[in-house]
Amino acid sequence: MNSRDAILAAAVRRLNTDPRASMADLAAAAGVGRATLHRYFSTRDELLHELGTRSMDRWEQSMLAAGLDEAVGSGDAARIEACIRDVLSRYLADYDEFGFALTDPYLRSAPDLVARTEILADRETVLLAAGQRAGLLRSDVPATWLSSAVYGLLVAGRDAIDLGKVARRDLDHYLITTFLEGARAR
Repeated sequence: MNSRDAILAAAVRRLNTDPRASMADLAAAAGVGRATLHRYFSTRDELLHELGTRSMDRWEQSMLAAGLDEAVGSGDAARIEACIRDVLSRYLADYDEFGFALTDPYLRSAPDLVARTEILADRETVLLAAGQRAGLLRSDVPATWLSSAVYGLLVAGRDAIDLGKVARRDLDHYLITTFLEGARAR
């Protein structure tokens, strides 16, 4: 791992425990001086932007690895449900690294990250709409609402872990069953 990657990894760990960490805090967490940190990232926003981009990359990779496009194209209920489960599980694995990104104000205000979020959320919504068409998910709410529910569950899961209310080993089961049973077609 090069110095830039090591700094980013340390910054993620620190931001997951303290989303308001300053550049001095992030430099200390990485075991480098502020001058070294500023050599790679001149501002906190620049560092957050890089982390936001990486988070978006992981979001996209999760959908690709789960075979989202193939599952949607198949129209097969079992395949779509397996994909939804896989995607949610992958999101939780990504959360372990990028939990701060779920609610960081900067990441929700950078125009290019907001635009990319909309594109990725639209792809996720296509999967959930396929789940509705296949009779897996309730159709009395918009698929965009189901996507928002996934986001809400991820934030709730992050917070429950941070507050010690849920063991990390149980989170996949809790989140996936809460979503699928709560969103199940009636």
